[in-house]
Amino acid sequence: MAGAPSITFIGGGNMCEAILSGLLKTGHPTSHVRVSEPFDQRRDYLRKTYGIDVFESNVDAITGKQGAEVSQGVNVDVVVLAVKPQVVGDVVRGVADALAAATPVVISIVAGVTVPDLARWTNSAVPLVRLMPNTPALVGEGAAGMYADAAVTAEQRRQTEYVVSNIAKEYVWVDSESGIDAVTAVSGSGPAYFFLIIEAMQKAGQELGLSADAAKRLAAQTALGAAKMVLTSDDDVQTLRRKVTSPNGTTHAAVEKMIEKGVPEGVSSGMLACRARCQSLSEEFGKL
Repeated sequence: MAGAPSITFIGGGNMCEAILSGLLKTGHPTSHVRVSEPFDQRRDYLRKTYGIDVFESNVDAITGKQGAEVSQGVNVDVVVLAVKPQVVGDVVRGVADALAAATPVVISIVAGVTVPDLARWTNSAVPLVRLMPNTPALVGEGAAGMYADAAVTAEQRRQTEYVVSNIAKEYVWVDSESGIDAVTAVSGSGPAYFFLIIEAMQKAGQELGLSADAAKRLAAQTALGAAKMVLTSDDDVQTLRRKVTSPNGTTHAAVEKMIEKGVPEGVSSGMLACRARCQSLSEEFGKL
């Protein structure tokens, strides 16, 4: 990539701030960031905290022609859509002319909203990417999946990866948009699965005599350590599990009981339900 891309965020919420703070920590220039945000207090906070141009108008945040100070004269390369699904249709229609004139790559992190619907609302050949991050992005430990339409160039893919790498330790491109539903089922909604497991382990630890704090910290660190082993080991996950499951030992007893109680099937069923809900949400939001 020749230089830092100029990035406009439409919506200044938590995920925007996670990406924004990551970008600036790695040296991204404040002159190459703009944000639009509807709430006065939030605009003031972002402006004062990060020293960037923050606008009430979405169009002004894209064009930078009115009210720009830090970013004056900088043309936009990337627009990140970070608004609620219920309003995204109106938001995109409202900036369609500005997008058509500037032709940035548009990265949507709006859950459930498809590329064909975004294209219909823009009414032009704007390059479009769907990005599915997850909430650990807020602490710099995210995972993400991305899908690009045919209009996205190789350089725009690199720009997308530049944005994503500031919030995600692991990220993948998928070849079809249906792959984003699979990403949602694995990593997008995945943090809640692990919260549920840690919650269950904490409760069981307390029943076995540990304090709530001790059980929580031990369970959470165990999850973190196991994840690091998965990411750094040459062994596959099944082999790692077998290595710590001695026949007729304590771990073997626990794992066998969990399998008997249907834990693997429950996880699989839950992920299938997540994908099905992704598909129904896409149908709902496509009618907006």
